[in-house]
Amino acid sequence: MTGRLNATPKLTLLKIGPREFAWGERTYLMGVINVSPESFWNGKYGDEDAALERGVKLVEEGADVLDIGGQSTRPGYDEVPPQEEAERVAPVIERLVSELDVPISVDTYKPSVAKAALEAGAHLLNDISGLRQDPEMAALAAKYRVPAVIMHNQRGREHHDVIGDIRAGLEASIAIAAKAGLAPKRLIIDPGFGFGWKPEQNLEMLRRLAELRDLGLPVLVATSRKSTIGMVLDDAPPEERLHGTSASMAVAIANGADMIRVHDMAEMRDVARVADAIVRGWP
Repeated sequence: MTGRLNATPKLTLLKIGPREFAWGERTYLMGVINVSPESFWNGKYGDEDAALERGVKLVEEGADVLDIGGQSTRPGYDEVPPQEEAERVAPVIERLVSELDVPISVDTYKPSVAKAALEAGAHLLNDISGLRQDPEMAALAAKYRVPAVIMHNQRGREHHDVIGDIRAGLEASIAIAAKAGLAPKRLIIDPGFGFGWKPEQNLEMLRRLAELRDLGLPVLVATSRKSTIGMVLDDAPPEERLHGTSASMAVAIANGADMIRVHDMAEMRDVARVADAIVRGWP
């Protein structure tokens, strides 16, 4: 890990479903499968066959985890009833688990949806509320013995300092997890790019990402094709944000990201490989 001053101090391991993740060894890749017609980006895989085809392609291109989402959480999103969301994600997860040897994550903040996903075989909870909207999410992760991604969501919260606010939110989430019996070593933190921040604050988040390393937890970053990138690129639409996404991901990896959540797997795999070669040492 030569040259990576902000690297995780000690190599730690986390088992997620069928695979073991060695944090600090390389950057891992989480591939997005949207089963929500409201998603901001194309590739909405609303039936099991399409989702499986998408999953196979993502794994072939290098995905280490597949993240299944049944509700768009872009700014101004409309709430999907929990039963409908569960009906979107659970059959897809069950199919993916049965046919692919890769960890499956469910992207939800609703306990009933999370429970349906876990019963279908999901291996990881990805909660954009950081367990803070409903602590039952932490209890479910502990009960089913799965890790959780805890994201800091700044929406509706008072701003003081970008990294200070993120740290405070993540520390609150870690405390909720511990109270439910979910140990910190079972957590992955996400600073919440695009969730309640102005564009310049999102960019500051990436610039200062290394300041979160002293929390001692692996960091997931999700910038893929988001609106801040479009704004930097003179209001480019989502389909024209690939290169901007690549730049943001490379900076995130240089500043300590352990996993990146992406739509464009083959392209971001190459970004991660080159960024890792630079910041971790090659070969």
